[in-house]
Amino acid sequence: MKTLIALEDGTLFTGRAFAGSGEVYGELVFNTSMTGYQEILTDPSYHGQIVTLTYPLIGNYGVNEEDIESWKPHAAGLVVNEASRMHHNWRSTGSLAAYLEANNILGVDDVDTRAVTLHIRSRGAMKCVMSTTDLDPASLVAKAQQSPGLVGRDLSSEVSTPDPYEWPLENPTYRLAVLDCGIKRNQLRMWAERGVGAQVFPNQATAKEILAARPDGFFISNGPGDPDTLPQVLRTIRELVDHGLPTFGICFGHQLLALAHGGRTFKLKFGHRGANQPVKNLQTGLIEITSQNHGFCVDKDALAGTELETTHINLNDGTSEGLRHQQRPMFSVQYHPEAAPGPHDAAYLFNDFIQLMESTGT
Repeated sequence: MKTLIALEDGTLFTGRAFAGSGEVYGELVFNTSMTGYQEILTDPSYHGQIVTLTYPLIGNYGVNEEDIESWKPHAAGLVVNEASRMHHNWRSTGSLAAYLEANNILGVDDVDTRAVTLHIRSRGAMKCVMSTTDLDPASLVAKAQQSPGLVGRDLSSEVSTPDPYEWPLENPTYRLAVLDCGIKRNQLRMWAERGVGAQVFPNQATAKEILAARPDGFFISNGPGDPDTLPQVLRTIRELVDHGLPTFGICFGHQLLALAHGGRTFKLKFGHRGANQPVKNLQTGLIEITSQNHGFCVDKDALAGTELETTHINLNDGTSEGLRHQQRPMFSVQYHPEAAPGPHDAAYLFNDFIQLMESTGT
């Protein structure tokens, strides 16, 4: 089924729907990972976005129930060069196309994804509409221009859990209070593997509600949208850090921690999305290859005068990839140490936080 992809600047791409039909809108972004498309689709951080995968053949190993990162796919749509018509893997339980169909996600292939990526890298991520029903270029461009972008939108509250819940683990060594801003399940799995239990709270939970659970530490997850749209969440975070509760944030959590302590964030031109981003640890001098997915970034030059300092930087563009509090037991990173299928260079951060909880005696 012919599909038209229209960007807000008037650029058009054509393709064919290999899964689903209809019309969807979102911010068009690209991800450079060679594998892990199921992680990408089910990552709540992609809520409100249409994802272009740069690897030319997608879907050849199918899908399974073990690799999902949340209760459903969150990407608004998927754009690939070629969707594999065959899938084979000993863990596979179905095809990518059938999975998208079952979840009402529009998948489009036969697209020049190299041209899409070059355009976004040149002009920046932008609002997009893709449709199998409206093939009028002028109409679709107008729809793209009128669609909501990401700046100023609280998307985190749309994907956060509505009620607290426990991640099952018997006899945990430590207990974490987890603020769900759009959490990936592998973060909870990695805590459990290390003997750390987790009580997950909605992103609008108060400091009083969280402290009532008597946690040993506080963890802030990844999530979608503009981090500067959550004043209540920022107040809660500041109260808990000032209380002395050991705190660790990933991605969106990193941005929220910076904002809660007087920092600033800004929107990147086309974001960092892929499994091959080089990051330098300024404390050790070591380089980590990391998985990333973010369109907003902490302004590291705006940390002067705060109690925060930069600990990691992106070697591609020098942007913030980590920070720590100079007085409180708190640190965060912009990238994803829990990435599945990987890379796993940064998994040590989970152990570092356990040691931080041990040293503070909580």
